[in-house]
Amino acid sequence: MFDVFGLGACALDRLAPVDDYPPVDQKLLVDEVVDQCGGVIATALVALTRWGRSCALSAVLGDDPEGEILRADLEREGVDTSGLLVRPGHRSQAAFITAERETGRRNIFWWRPTGPAPRPDELPPLEARVFLGDGLYAEASVAAAQRAGRVVVDAGSVREGTLALLPHADVVLASEKFARDYAGADDPEGACRKLREQGVKVAGVTLGERGYVAAWGDEIVRRPAYEVDAVDTTGCGDIFHAGYVHGMLSGWPPERCLDFGAWAAGQAATALGGRAGIPAPASFPPGFV
Repeated sequence: MFDVFGLGACALDRLAPVDDYPPVDQKLLVDEVVDQCGGVIATALVALTRWGRSCALSAVLGDDPEGEILRADLEREGVDTSGLLVRPGHRSQAAFITAERETGRRNIFWWRPTGPAPRPDELPPLEARVFLGDGLYAEASVAAAQRAGRVVVDAGSVREGTLALLPHADVVLASEKFARDYAGADDPEGACRKLREQGVKVAGVTLGERGYVAAWGDEIVRRPAYEVDAVDTTGCGDIFHAGYVHGMLSGWPPERCLDFGAWAAGQAATALGGRAGIPAPASFPPGFV
C-alpha cells in the first residue's frame, strides 16, 4: 500500500535562464544551461517523497540515455519505479525551457515519449491511498483511478484523458488554460463551478502570481499568491498538487491543503527548475507541520 500512485509525465528538462524572451526571428546568447529531471507527475511525486510519503510512478520511457537518467534520478529520490515502462527503439519525454531572470516566467517546448501508451494490464499490481494523474494516458489513467482510494487530477489542458478522469475525480486542480478552455471563457470561478457540477468535491484553478481560485461545498474562495523572489516558475503547478495531496493525506481541510500547495509552489519558484526549490520539511511554517 503506497500513499500515492502517479501515472503521467516524466521528462528530462533542459533549462536556460534569459534576461528577456526574444521576439520572433532573433538570436539569443545564453550563458547557462541546466539539465534537470522533471515532468508533471514525476516532480509532484519527488516532492511528496521528500516530505515522507511513499510514492510509485508509472510512465513511458524510451531505451535512450534520457530514460536511464530519469529512472536513476527517481530511484535516488526514493520513488518506486517498478511501474516504469521502457519502450525499445523509442525516445523518452523531454523539454527545453527558457526562464526570464527578472520575472521567473518560462516558456516550455516539449515532446511526448514516442512509445505506445500504457495499457491497463501493464500497470503495476499495487494499491495506493491516492491516485495522481494528468490524463496523458487516458485508458490506463481511468483504470488506475477506479482502484484508488481518492483521485486527484492535474488538469493542465483539455484533452481526452483529462476529461475521462473527471467522473472519477475527488479533486481537480487546473491551470488557467484548462479553466479557460473548459469554461469557454476567462472565468476561473465558472470553471470551478462547472467542475463541481460534474461531481468533483474540490475544484481549483491556479493563477500564477495572482494566486488561486477554488470551490468545495458551499465555499468559493480566491487567495493571493505568496510573495517570493521568483527565479523560475517551472514546476510550480506540480508542487502545488504535491502540497494539496500532502495535506489531504495529513487529514487537513481543503482550505489548508490549498494554502500549503500555494506556499510550496511559491518556494519552488525561488530556484531554477522544477525541483531545486522544493521546500524541505524543516522549512515548513508552523501551520503546515
